[in-house]
Amino acid sequence: MNRTVLTTGANSGIGLATVLEVARRGYRSVGSVRSDEKAEVVAKAAAEAGVEVDTVVLDVTDAGACADVMARLSLFGLVNNAGYTGTGAIEDVSDDDARRQLETMTVAPMRLARLALPGMRERGEGRIINVSSIYGRTTTPLTGWYQATKHALEALSDALRMEVASSGVKVVLVEPGGFKTGIWEEFARDVEGHKGSRFEAAYRRSLQTMKLTQVLMGQPQRVAVVIARALGSSFPRARYLVGYDAQALALAQSLTPTAVKDRVIRLTLGL
Repeated sequence: MNRTVLTTGANSGIGLATVLEVARRGYRSVGSVRSDEKAEVVAKAAAEAGVEVDTVVLDVTDAGACADVMARLSLFGLVNNAGYTGTGAIEDVSDDDARRQLETMTVAPMRLARLALPGMRERGEGRIINVSSIYGRTTTPLTGWYQATKHALEALSDALRMEVASSGVKVVLVEPGGFKTGIWEEFARDVEGHKGSRFEAAYRRSLQTMKLTQVLMGQPQRVAVVIARALGSSFPRARYLVGYDAQALALAQSLTPTAVKDRVIRLTLGL
């Protein structure tokens, strides 16, 4: 197709599934990773899948590095996927940790979009796919800062979608529920890091709930297929909810009174 698609956070989970799926569909697939070792992971996966995927080493929080990488790429598609959970009650998260999450999952995607847009405008086409979460629509305790990054990403994506529509550029939000990715191992590590917190029992309950529901989680490939379809669609939707749990939570969010929802969640977590 002679169309280049950059996917950030490409060495595992949804990012890795996406770079492989995009390559299968004939795009020039480029994945950003944070180290040469992670680039090797992508190269091995691509070889096993029988596709070609290029990689660039990039820390998306480094503005100068982002500018250097984007100057070398003429993109049709940008998939902003890089991120992490960062579990923690509001009282347990430092200013530095909060800033790091916002920089990675809110500021960096918009920076990359800003850098990609001149080339997309010149071509008269482009796709910016921002990987959000069902937590971009709803909020629960103990992951407030993570959810804040996703709520902000959704607001910015909505604004950007309207700002660039006349240029032939489409901005899409993909909102997955729970899928089997490394994000859940990060969740467990974060819980261990909060030993001694007044919320320790609630963290443990949350981790146990996650473990019980993990068997119901789908494979990242399902999200990758949705992303690839949005890239190839002439008229992509503004939002794609992916996963039965995401659809159920979105419905519950719209139908359940706040007081009832709060009470159920507090009882579940012992808050």
